Amino acid sequence: MKPKLLTTLHDYSWRLFVGDALAGVTIALVALPLSIAIAIASGATPKAGLVTAIVGGFLISLLGGSRVQIGGPTGAFIVVVASVITQFGLDGLLLATLLAGFILVVGGLVRAGRFISLVPEPVIEGFTVGIALIIAVSQLKDLLGLSTARVPADLIHGLPALWAARSQVNVTALAVGTFAIAGIALLRHRIPWFPGSLLVVAAASALVALLPLPVDTIYSRFGPLPAGLPPPHIPDLSIARIGELLPSAFLIAFLAAVESLLSAIVADRMIGSSHRSNAELLGQGAANIISPLFGGLPATGAIARTATNVRAGGRTPVAGIVHAATILAISLAAAPLAGYLTMPALAGLLVVTAWLMSEPTRWGERMSLRPGDRALFFMTMILTVLSNLTIAIAIGTGAGMGLRLLRRNVEPAAWNPADRSKL
Repeated sequence: MKPKLLTTLHDYSWRLFVGDALAGVTIALVALPLSIAIAIASGATPKAGLVTAIVGGFLISLLGGSRVQIGGPTGAFIVVVASVITQFGLDGLLLATLLAGFILVVGGLVRAGRFISLVPEPVIEGFTVGIALIIAVSQLKDLLGLSTARVPADLIHGLPALWAARSQVNVTALAVGTFAIAGIALLRHRIPWFPGSLLVVAAASALVALLPLPVDTIYSRFGPLPAGLPPPHIPDLSIARIGELLPSAFLIAFLAAVESLLSAIVADRMIGSSHRSNAELLGQGAANIISPLFGGLPATGAIARTATNVRAGGRTPVAGIVHAATILAISLAAAPLAGYLTMPALAGLLVVTAWLMSEPTRWGERMSLRPGDRALFFMTMILTVLSNLTIAIAIGTGAGMGLRLLRRNVEPAAWNPADRSKL
């Protein structure tokens, strides 16, 4: 369970440091707008996303078990975080994240990392596609410039709310959001390692500020962003509060473990290495214990940022540490500029992220699955969209285990996680 950083420092060189430093700065420019957008979509403040990228990203690289893993807030948590904040408030989310961190640490200590293979891949695929759909719909409010109150995260209540506000569509906001979607998609396709999302969001925001256009910005919605990290704060630790938040904490811990270990597997394939799953769980646990003390969201390994790190030349955890330090430096030096970022452009960034999360090119592969696996995929996806993630994962995993028992005399399909590296 030794952190990978200690292993890689044995033969570290200036050449490796230069590659890691350049990769760290590059990935920070990718993570900056995405962290803000994820936090806003989750119902938190933009600062919460930056704190997660700084604190969570630093600790995951410092203590984790992967050479190139980049940690921070991810789209997979948007639905869960929004639900916890709606039900228990931001302080409830902070406590649930803190508890999830301790659960992950225990998981690492009992060497539970190897159990990731027990989660059926159709279940992971199903809730990933379901989450992507929910994220895309949740961004329509800002993409269309609607002035209505916050749209519910679930589609059953969210879609009617959007339809009721259809007369409020702001054509200017829609044009800005469409520009962002087209620009981000084009640059991701042409230069996948380049931090094009920040360039496009900044260009759209500059256009809104200079003309000026009637479009919401971070400043108009949330006020000025504070520079640096806020002072640490321990959430309410009463027994009653802990009891009511434990189910959410277990869900956050489960998602963090699955997301981070899948990301580590993808990273291993890209650099020909092997991660330490239990050390990774310990690193994730530490990140999710410390991050909420500063007001951060759940942190986990981010497949897209990890892959971008590899493509940009990162080869050791130093790249992740530089990434966190760069975001901290930007937040200290240029926090007022972040207030100019426009809401439709950030919504467009998340729409592109949701599209790539759903991996539309894999539908042929999904439809050719064995009937039981195909049914498991669609069941989990539908439950994620129409019910909630807890029920979807519990029923999907239970059904998947039952399917494995029925197939005990049949050779299982090889589990080869998709390379979601363009996220």
